[in-house]
Amino acid sequence: MIRRILLFLVLCVVFSCAKEDAEVAFNGLDSEFVGELVWVKNFGGSGNESAQAIIGTNDGGFAVLGYTGSIDGDIAAKFEEENDYWFLKFDANGVLQWNKTYGGSMDDIGQSLVQTTDGGYALTGYAMSSDGDATNNQGFHDNWILKLNAQGVLEWESSYGFSGHDHSYDILEASQGGYFFTGFLDITSARADGNTEKGNGLTSHGVGEFWGTKIDENGSIQWRGYFGGTNNDRAHSVVQSNDGGFVMAGFTESDDYDVSSTNGSYEFWVVKVDAFGNLLWEHSFGGDGIEVAYDIAKTLDDGYVVVGNTFSNNGDVLVNHGGSDVWMIKIDAEGNLVWEQTYGGSEFDLAQAVVQSKDGGFYITGNSKSDDKDSSFNYGENDIWLVKTNSVGELVWEKSYGGSGLDFAYDLIENEDGSVMVVGETASTDFNTLTSKGNTDLVLLKIK
Repeated sequence: MIRRILLFLVLCVVFSCAKEDAEVAFNGLDSEFVGELVWVKNFGGSGNESAQAIIGTNDGGFAVLGYTGSIDGDIAAKFEEENDYWFLKFDANGVLQWNKTYGGSMDDIGQSLVQTTDGGYALTGYAMSSDGDATNNQGFHDNWILKLNAQGVLEWESSYGFSGHDHSYDILEASQGGYFFTGFLDITSARADGNTEKGNGLTSHGVGEFWGTKIDENGSIQWRGYFGGTNNDRAHSVVQSNDGGFVMAGFTESDDYDVSSTNGSYEFWVVKVDAFGNLLWEHSFGGDGIEVAYDIAKTLDDGYVVVGNTFSNNGDVLVNHGGSDVWMIKIDAEGNLVWEQTYGGSEFDLAQAVVQSKDGGFYITGNSKSDDKDSSFNYGENDIWLVKTNSVGELVWEKSYGGSGLDFAYDLIENEDGSVMVVGETASTDFNTLTSKGNTDLVLLKIK
């Protein structure tokens, strides 16, 4: 009997040790591969290139939109050394299938894209051209929308704007058909030439406004609305709500008219409109410093997360690690604050994009200049920074990627296999194994 008990205890110890060894080995393997750079690629010419947005495509590959000022290198059929929209199509393995530029003789900056239900693409950004691919410009930058087929052939394009600087930063295909895009209306200039369309209330507002535009599948305006106060207000991102409305996120410098309950000079501002552009609710978030929101994503519980940066350590911001921190807030379906989290070190850290991951957490990307606190390493200047959190925003892991120059990330997606694609730009000549092509290159990273 005693022998059996001893044997049982020995087996328990052996099994326990083996289990611990297996867990250590597994955890070691897991931590070794978390955030590992699978590959990094750069594209461009001798001038300046940048990637602003990436989407997965229905053929298992992905597409990238940005802009290029080069006429050599990887850029196809471009003859003007001014910025053009630059569209790149990749297969599932990151092999470039084709790339095309769109623009004219002036400054044209691609910002966001969506794959459409017909397999083509809709692009947005802001443009100054009225020649080449662009047929019209109302003055300075206009919102410029392009519809492409699946091979990147231009089907139609249209400009939307007034005589000032009007910028579009994000676009989606609406559930009710057509497209919705958002950005910034230079309302100071629009007073002169947009008063009839906008109505007598136009003069109630100030420098700039959130601007949302709904168009049909052929680019005809169905409605557009502006929202803000007497100072500078800009929408950077939009998602569609389950009820067919639109939720825009950006920042506000105002504290009047459409803007209520602010704590400081610049704050996150989130605005929801219905399917016809009527304002349903708005909320501002921040402290007495500066907060700017750059992206919004829907969450699995029908709420939203918003990311950007903060300089505050009061108000809605509970912790600041120094300087500018990455800031993520979670709000419910009515825009009420559920929780908030900051990430960063003692230097400048900023978030440009967020997606909810397959495990219910979040991936955030942007840039970091820190090498302390939440940021474990810095290669020099600003690095591309990837942050992984759990479902309530607690930091799980983070990684920096870059070289001794300026490196920025602007967007990301999670692939079906759980890997992450990050896009941006690099000015480093010592970024991993890359060979620099020009002043700044479009950079694409795959991360395990």
